[in-house]
Amino acid sequence: MKELPLKYGCNPNQKPARVFIEKGELPFDVLNGTPGYINLLDALNGWQLVKELGTVSGISAAASFKHVSPAGAAVGLPLSDTLKRIYFTGDIELSPLAAAYARARGADRMSSFGDFIALSDPCDEATARLIAKEVSDGVIAPGYDGTALDILKAKKKGAYVVLQIDGSYVPEEIERKQVFGVTFEQGRNNAVIDSSCLSNIVTKNKTLSDTDTLNLLISLIVLKYTQSNSVAFVKEGQAIGVGAGQQSRVHCTRLAAGKADTWWLRRSPQALALEFRDDIKRAERDNAIDVYVGSESADILADGAWQKVFKTKPPVFTEKEKREWISKNTGVAVGSDAFFPFGDNIERAHKSGASVVAEPGGSIRDDDVIRTCDAYGMVMAFTGMRLFHH
Repeated sequence: MKELPLKYGCNPNQKPARVFIEKGELPFDVLNGTPGYINLLDALNGWQLVKELGTVSGISAAASFKHVSPAGAAVGLPLSDTLKRIYFTGDIELSPLAAAYARARGADRMSSFGDFIALSDPCDEATARLIAKEVSDGVIAPGYDGTALDILKAKKKGAYVVLQIDGSYVPEEIERKQVFGVTFEQGRNNAVIDSSCLSNIVTKNKTLSDTDTLNLLISLIVLKYTQSNSVAFVKEGQAIGVGAGQQSRVHCTRLAAGKADTWWLRRSPQALALEFRDDIKRAERDNAIDVYVGSESADILADGAWQKVFKTKPPVFTEKEKREWISKNTGVAVGSDAFFPFGDNIERAHKSGASVVAEPGGSIRDDDVIRTCDAYGMVMAFTGMRLFHH
């Protein structure tokens, strides 16, 4: 297949639309459903991310994409009982690939609603059963076992998009795109992200554990496929907060840190004690938890509101209690796709448990950023590698 006609482009008024390849054949097959323009953008960006994650880590990887940026990405480390609970894995016995997807989806469940999934390895039954429970547009993987494919084909009344990527496909070195009738051309971003990127440690504390190294590498690979400006927070082998597409870097950091705080607050005793009505759907439950642990909790605790979601009225989760719980989050890795221009980014990251940082370096205020890290005993590596993605 050299080309695939599409119903429309980014919006219904953008017709005609298609994807095509000038040499050879498209590197994917459509096994089920009818993919859209944005679906394919998410699928192809997501596949690159998980392939690179899997290669660097040696562990199965998954990503949850929305509007050409990852809402979550992870490698398949085993899940604790608490994570299984907040990720709603139920009684499914998790394979490494299923664990990777549960982590990727669980990072920011609100943003992952209606996602496009990318898997580094052939989809197995356990992963397909997890996907079947969630609201999602489609999945891309290098293969599917028979049971998994049957499960996925039944999703969305048979309309769920299932793509099979050629795992050996290597695109041409030069890539092109058009904007306003003008063609842009550049070499593909073939920058290699591995442990050598973290060799230039510029802080007084120079101790990186194997876990720190893995988490920092995950953050950098996530950023490589995230709309810039971008900052990523990573813990336990998964992105827990991604700040994408912001003009100000500190706004990226605040956004990513806020998402990381919400992820951590979902593990709090207060959140775990919530008693939901039996008729509440998964998405409504996700929304309720985010509101309850956030700054607008009064909205869901008001009379007439809480009864629609909970069996019993939850106690107020005070700001003091939230800060005390967030202070227990430690060992978070932070990556940035370009240099931090001010120490305020480090200050904000520290409040959300950051202890190790990777950024390109090169700001005229690098000394200030390093001093801020040193004040908190943090480790920071200058990668010398910018990772803008547009």
